[in-house]
Amino acid sequence: MALDEEIYELRRQKLQQIEALGQRTYPTKYEFTHTLPQIVTDYSPKTGEELESARVNVRVAGRIVAIRLMGKASFSHLQQGGQKLQIYIKKDAVGEQGWDLFKLLDLGDHIGVSGYLFRTRTGELSVHVESITFLSKDLRPLPEKWHGLTDVELRYRQRYVDLVVNPEVRDVFLKRSRLVQSLRRTFDSHNFVEVETPMMQPIAGGAVARPFVTHHNTLDMDLYLRIAPELYLKRLVVGGLDRVYEINRNFRNEGLGWRWNPEFTMLEAYQAYTDYQGIMNLTQEAITEAAKAVNGSPISKWTVSEDGKDTVHELDWSNWQRFTMREAILKFWPEKAGAKPEMSDFSSPDRIKALVTRFNAAHSHMAYDPNEPAGKTIASLFESVAEEHLTQPTIIYEFPTAVSPLSKQKPDEPDWTERFEIFAGQMEISNGFSELNDPEDQRRRFEAQLKERERGDEEAHQMDEDYIRALSYGMPPAGGVGIGVDRVCMLLTDSHTIRDVILFPLLRPEKGSAAENAKNPDHQ
Repeated sequence: MALDEEIYELRRQKLQQIEALGQRTYPTKYEFTHTLPQIVTDYSPKTGEELESARVNVRVAGRIVAIRLMGKASFSHLQQGGQKLQIYIKKDAVGEQGWDLFKLLDLGDHIGVSGYLFRTRTGELSVHVESITFLSKDLRPLPEKWHGLTDVELRYRQRYVDLVVNPEVRDVFLKRSRLVQSLRRTFDSHNFVEVETPMMQPIAGGAVARPFVTHHNTLDMDLYLRIAPELYLKRLVVGGLDRVYEINRNFRNEGLGWRWNPEFTMLEAYQAYTDYQGIMNLTQEAITEAAKAVNGSPISKWTVSEDGKDTVHELDWSNWQRFTMREAILKFWPEKAGAKPEMSDFSSPDRIKALVTRFNAAHSHMAYDPNEPAGKTIASLFESVAEEHLTQPTIIYEFPTAVSPLSKQKPDEPDWTERFEIFAGQMEISNGFSELNDPEDQRRRFEAQLKERERGDEEAHQMDEDYIRALSYGMPPAGGVGIGVDRVCMLLTDSHTIRDVILFPLLRPEKGSAAENAKNPDHQ
């Protein structure tokens, strides 16, 4: 029998002995008077004399995370709500049966205790226990050195243990909650209405991505898990909901990476009678306020590994920079690629090709397809030249029409659109634009995307006739934006993989699991 199995069986036997003492093994509730965080907050300032004179009686519950036996007495620590509190158990105080119960407890068990607050000789705030109630048995031992595990996926797979033994992990997800609350406050304060739109859609629209496919048995039709709620939210703008937003889960059947998870959270918002500049300003405000809410300051730490060394950057969310895409390429053009380009170098396919040739002569890492639209090449050039320099909060605006099928073109430059993206920590965290509301123009954009699909681009947008019909009823001018909640959370908590800010990220099946065996029957 393996060690874990032996421990499991031993603890099951202890559970039976606890029941024999008259304790319910899995009671339904425990009436408490205080939480551990309340006690720590309210009574930490009190002296031992003040606690003794006031005689503060408490009933508290928590998980045992430390036990120190000393003959007929013991000190233990309970953990609850991210806080720990010492308890003192003495045989004379809890009685013979209470002491027998205590001796059957293990690290990880849940108990309730009643008693009074006091300070030990070393001055530690503690509960002098007068009675113990058993609440739940931890049948598996908590890991002693969770931090040192080499299999990092185990922390994600067993997040329930990760949260127990690593307080900093709990803190990340509390900060994530404050982030979402702050985003809601900002948009609510600007009179936006929060809505919900379909998770399963007949057409995967609103973004350029490969969808997950499912099947509705009753209707006998294939459906797609949504890649974005965009087209449904804009239908609502057509219907007269002038300011709408949704904090939503999106699903994209794409690769895994430190910035990518197939299931992720976005905030999308649409505001009638404004353009990309208006929604851009609102988005900047929302993220700045979120940074303050999460960390109490607009400054957050962001650690970057460069040449084998960690460099800590201070991201200042109260100090933003803005460039057009073309300006960013000019600003960050590398010296070894020759003289800086001029704006006229973006005016024709031949000049753009010359830029790529110059850049690759110095760097040799930008892929180039002469058959793709010139605007798509410019966007790729921006990614290669500028993105690695965008550590501080930065807004990049004016994107090529070729990579922006849903955004409105600039009146004076039809090859460019009124679109922006927000970058920080060298990654994109938001995307927005002046919404396209001309149904005939939208149809032409969809048709251009269909040609891209014919060329083999599986992520190109599909035709959506109902959305075009909705636009035909008249959509007012509007600005829209999507904010990557997971990525913003990464930046505000100095987390360097998206898995660290998603409670249960998607993982490959465990070896020997039912899912893994079903996929690989030869392994059984």
